[in-house]
Amino acid sequence: MQSWWLYASLPSAQTQAVRARHADGTTHCALPAAWLVAQCAVQPNHKGCQSHNTGNAMTQTLLMIEDDHRLAAMICEYLGQSGYSVRHAPDGASGMAALQERRADLVILDLMLPDIEGLELCRRIRALPGAASQTPVLMLTAKGDAMDRIIGLEIGADDYLPKPFEPRELLARIRAVLRRREPQHQQQAADSARQIMQFGQLEIDRDARTVSLAGRLCNLTSYQFDLLVALAERAGRVLTREQIMEAVRGRELEAFDRSIDVHMGRIRAAIEEDVKNPKRILTVRGVGYVLARQQD
Repeated sequence: MQSWWLYASLPSAQTQAVRARHADGTTHCALPAAWLVAQCAVQPNHKGCQSHNTGNAMTQTLLMIEDDHRLAAMICEYLGQSGYSVRHAPDGASGMAALQERRADLVILDLMLPDIEGLELCRRIRALPGAASQTPVLMLTAKGDAMDRIIGLEIGADDYLPKPFEPRELLARIRAVLRRREPQHQQQAADSARQIMQFGQLEIDRDARTVSLAGRLCNLTSYQFDLLVALAERAGRVLTREQIMEAVRGRELEAFDRSIDVHMGRIRAAIEEDVKNPKRILTVRGVGYVLARQQD
């Protein structure tokens, strides 16, 4: 019985091939990287590989955000043979676009990306609207710094696997994360069916696009309503201005755009009893805003 070991190291161009370890301790190179890349159909334009299992309509979909195309091809092939449909994005921007375009059951996220640091990308995933913000994230990296692991887990990663690793361990961790998340997914489905969000006397009706406080209708513009919903969907979580704007507009905040503060002031004027002493939308100095989960 062969045990497949996958070795990866930085820089990505130095990623080694898959090797087979036999019972007698000897090894030999198996499934050359070129073969695996061909199997995963990585094209010269680097749009990423996709590995599909068409035998099961309920196949779970994984999104791998990894700039090492050869490593991604190997993992696509291995996980595809294990029953998953795997999509690959070579950088953070295309990974976010892929996740927003089509849901994934789990994201395999490399910490070292060419355009966006993996930790920042994890923060942006957690700031996405609706159920997308709860997509499980498994961080995959060659950096072994304990502080990176701690920060990654604290900002919302579900698990962390350093390179080099055995593919069977990656598969086991993916399965474990998905098992842990299943009850949460069921609860999220039930929550999404309820379009009215209630925070004490504050009621937000997403279908009617109305906001009321103690039965009194609050006057908000369409954009201000979207901003409030973005906070409400992440109640209790501090969001930066960039995360709030990205959640509403689908793009990053311009470097010196402070209009978010003006809109927040107007939302407060509509839903707070005392604008100078807000109880619902709170400012975290130097960070951003948070909608209080518990309200009167």
